[in-house]
Amino acid sequence: MKVLLVEDEAKISDFVCAGLREQGFAVEHRANGTEGFECAVRGGYDAIVLDIMLPGRDGLSVLKGLRKAGNETPVILLTARNELEDRIEGLTLGADDYLAKPFFVEELAARLHALVRRGGRK
Repeated sequence: MKVLLVEDEAKISDFVCAGLREQGFAVEHRANGTEGFECAVRGGYDAIVLDIMLPGRDGLSVLKGLRKAGNETPVILLTARNELEDRIEGLTLGADDYLAKPFFVEELAARLHALVRRGGRK
């Protein structure tokens, strides 16, 4: 499964990339929202893991832009913002799942498998 990770915190991105690769995922990483959006628009990913608070273009703007462009790749929002309003906003904008930091990479992997198994939005 090919996953795009858009996360600006180096420790988290290193942890997620290593953990997902150990479980057989092919992971491509971008550290800001602008580059993440450009990669996502080009496509070729089975799923996208997207932080909300990013330099450049924020994650919710990336998500909104993807859905407006007709990109239906499943998206899991990965964020420290875990208030009810934040979760509702992310899901309303088109996220398929929402995982709050801190988290276990095994849970993220299981959620990615579940999204793709259900067919995501494709």
